[in-house]
Amino acid sequence: MSRVPPALSAWTQRPIEQLRRQWLRIPLLDRWLSSELIAPLLFGIAAFTAVSLSVGVVFELVRMVAESGMSLLAAGQVLALRLPGFLVLSFPMATLLATLLAFSRLSANSELTALRSLGVKTWRMVLPALVLAFLMSLLTFVFNDVIVPAANTAASLTFDSALGRALSAKTGKNIVYSRFGPIAPKTPGDPPEDGLTQLFYAREFKEGTMSQVTVLDLSRGGTQQVLTAKSAVWDERRAMWEFRNGRILTVDPDSDITTSANYTSYFYPFVRTPIDVAELPSDAAQMTVGQAMRAEALLSQAGDQKEARRLRVRIQEKFAFPTICLVFGLIGSSLGVRPNARTSRSQGFGISVLLIFGYYLMSFVFSSLGIKGTLLPFFAAWMPVFIGLAGGLQLLRQASR
Repeated sequence: MSRVPPALSAWTQRPIEQLRRQWLRIPLLDRWLSSELIAPLLFGIAAFTAVSLSVGVVFELVRMVAESGMSLLAAGQVLALRLPGFLVLSFPMATLLATLLAFSRLSANSELTALRSLGVKTWRMVLPALVLAFLMSLLTFVFNDVIVPAANTAASLTFDSALGRALSAKTGKNIVYSRFGPIAPKTPGDPPEDGLTQLFYAREFKEGTMSQVTVLDLSRGGTQQVLTAKSAVWDERRAMWEFRNGRILTVDPDSDITTSANYTSYFYPFVRTPIDVAELPSDAAQMTVGQAMRAEALLSQAGDQKEARRLRVRIQEKFAFPTICLVFGLIGSSLGVRPNARTSRSQGFGISVLLIFGYYLMSFVFSSLGIKGTLLPFFAAWMPVFIGLAGGLQLLRQASR
């Protein structure tokens, strides 16, 4: 029978001993309440993840395996890659369920009554739950910004590849990019005016090539040009676009003179930005905060204000969504800490579902108002959080009486 070398044993025991010392430094009340919260939290994560994953992915994958011939290995890979996205959704719900169940059980067993008789304030009882909810908020943000976008993208590519579809990476359709800047004056010596200089449109971008391209050039003040091409590629060495098999139409608005010329290859000085616009993920869930900010800037430059406004709302929601854990932690602990509160696991699950449904319905309404422009993106994303915090504080105040 082999033995663990003494040096290795000491190396593994040292961090454990340090963690144990740090844990013992925490006040006994906080350690006890925290330990009461861990079990229902893990139960909630497992339960909500299993339910949402089954409804959102498993049934579709089973249908694809049965009808489309997807392999079980590919289905398992897609399921594993989609798991982080559903874990993120379960974190706030599990936080609500854990705080509600843990404090309801302690209240039903008169343990919270004993603490009150010792002079422990209600806010002090819920403090460990709020700390745990804050940690869950940080974990949710890390998952949502670091793990979930990459996992969702990989899941989409794996799904398309397993079904024999063309991979959706670095492709796009109906690419529109507007460029603004100084417009050359009609009369020499006049100062240039700022305005729309070029409008770039391509029907599709695939494998580095734009197809069915049309460019409206208004930068020359006295004349207007329309360039069409069957295809266009970016020439990195020249930092220009090469238009292929197209036509140039030049119009002089003052004299009504129109000239046109066909070409097989034409180098046009323009920016590479249309490729960046084409490569943007179509779903904000597949973007990190940094990518979403960059995409919003590109869409604003391209003049697509509706999509830019939608992304501004989604960026704010990426910060607001993790704080739902803190909101639900406050609401759940405030409901559970009430004197003589008795909530079974099934009742707690039902109450959690109702509260979660109401909160997400409110979030959907405010998000829609933000995308329409009725509300500023900040308020569209954060108003549900503020309302939830206000409601939780009111419940805590009532429980403290």
